[in-house]
Amino acid sequence: MDPEAQQEARQAGHEPQDASEAAPRDGGEAVERLERAVRAAERALIEYEIAVETFRVEVENFSRLHEQRLGPLYGRIEELDVLIAEAVAACTGDPEDVRRAREARASFLPMPAVEELYQGWMDSAGLPPEAVAMLTGQRVRPPERVRPSERARRLYRELVRSAHPDLVQDDAERGRREEFMTRANKAYSDGDEEALAALAEEWAAGPPTVREREAARGEELYARLEWLARRKEMLAAAAAELEDGAIGSMLRLAPEDPDGLLEEIAGRLRERIAEKEARLAELTGRAGRTGWTGEPGRAG
Repeated sequence: MDPEAQQEARQAGHEPQDASEAAPRDGGEAVERLERAVRAAERALIEYEIAVETFRVEVENFSRLHEQRLGPLYGRIEELDVLIAEAVAACTGDPEDVRRAREARASFLPMPAVEELYQGWMDSAGLPPEAVAMLTGQRVRPPERVRPSERARRLYRELVRSAHPDLVQDDAERGRREEFMTRANKAYSDGDEEALAALAEEWAAGPPTVREREAARGEELYARLEWLARRKEMLAAAAAELEDGAIGSMLRLAPEDPDGLLEEIAGRLRERIAEKEARLAELTGRAGRTGWTGEPGRAG
């Protein structure tokens, strides 16, 4: 968690790393301080998410341009290396040179796909479902069954019949019921019998007292701080993986002008291609003077 949020949390009497201090001890004032800490942590996380997403887009764009602009040049260099090895073998006829030429030809592969350059963290479609779930808090797997169990349906019907917001006219009570039914609807959608049973017990116990509401709110806010911290750690790990990848490492070389870096690399690659083409021309000319037929180890 960022230092500002940690400081706010400490001022509220809560250290995020110590779950035993979840409930505020000094009533509404501590809850207000904890709410400020949560808001500060949320603002910091949003800014961090913007930075990570911005970098992810830059990595993706740089990767695609890298493949588009430099892929053919790298491919030509690899091809020339194979041709040079074959030309050397053809000129010398040496078994070791022939072996090297055959190995070079066998290992000649095309430019890796964009997905490989991301090292498995994401694919061309974007974030994998697991990463999206970590970012949004949504479940990865679909529900295991179309219809919740009979017990879940019974519990849910009982909750709706007793806690439906339309059964009251008082605005405050209506708001409480709407919030409660939101939780009940989610538990039913998940088919979570235990959550529905806990909600039934909660409703049967009646509305909480002021002290109970403050304690519950404190626990909720503290849990939110912990969740924000975990999400920040997940984003930091994703950003580190992007930075440590091949494309991220290249971006760090020229963060202000990545397009210029690509052109600079392309220029160096063209120079290498020219050198290798000259070397190949020299070898093939020499082979022509010795009657080379064009296959390694065979001369006319």
